[in-house]
Order: sequence, then structure tokens, then C-alpha cells
Amino acid sequence: MTQQSVRQVLSQQRAKSAYEFAEKGSKLGEKVAKAYKSYTKKIPMLIKTNGLSATFAFVKAKANKDTSKRDHAYKIIYEQTEEWLRETMPHIFQDKDGKPLKNQDLVYIFITQDSPIYRQIAVEVLALFTWLKRFAEGLIEG
Repeated sequence: MTQQSVRQVLSQQRAKSAYEFAEKGSKLGEKVAKAYKSYTKKIPMLIKTNGLSATFAFVKAKANKDTSKRDHAYKIIYEQTEEWLRETMPHIFQDKDGKPLKNQDLVYIFITQDSPIYRQIAVEVLALFTWLKRFAEGLIEG
């Protein structure tokens, strides 16, 4: 498989997952779904302005376990981002010997990476959000 076709397959997987994530976001109840849509638009700019780690520390702090509150959308987004990264970049959740890291919190994973890997993660998360916000706009009214 050529490098271009590997990228194309990854892009298609990213789009498919983003669609499924946005579809789940659309079924969170009207108030939370609208927040989900809004946050998927907001997060890429936060990443570009504040950095990946700071943005996801904010997302984690705002995440609300109460499924009826707007900030529950942050929890869903946090979990979906982690799910995508586990699928596409499983090595970031392992130590140098390939063993799972003990503290696998997403923010911890981000802050413990070397600079080149950190940048790769940021690029991948931004690519995911490019699709996620498009699908959220199409699937969520309001």
C-alpha cells in the first residue's frame, strides 16, 4: 500500500468515526446536542490558541457527568477524542517497552510526549475536529 493510499484510508476512517461521534452527539438531548455542536466548533481554535494539553485540561475540567447539563457535551467530546487516538495512535498509551501506561488520562498522555509526537497528536486531533464539526453542523439543528 502506498503512503498516499494509507493517508486516504486514515482520512476515510477519520471521517467515518467523526460521523458516528457526531451522530451520538446529536442524540444527547436538545440542550446538550446544541452544546456539543458549539464545542466542536470552538475546540480547534482553543487548541491553536492555547495548545492541545491546555485545551483538553479545560475540556476535562468542564466535563459534567450530569447528562442533562450542557457541559456533559465536553465529557462526550473528551471520551470520543480518546477513543479515536486509541484507535489511530495506540503507541502513545504505552511506555517505551510497549506496556500500557499506568495513568492513561488523556491530558497526562499529552503532557508526557516528546515534542514531535505531541505535534503529531495535535495535528491528528485537529484533523478529527475538522470532520467532527462538519458533521455536527449537519446533524444537529439549531
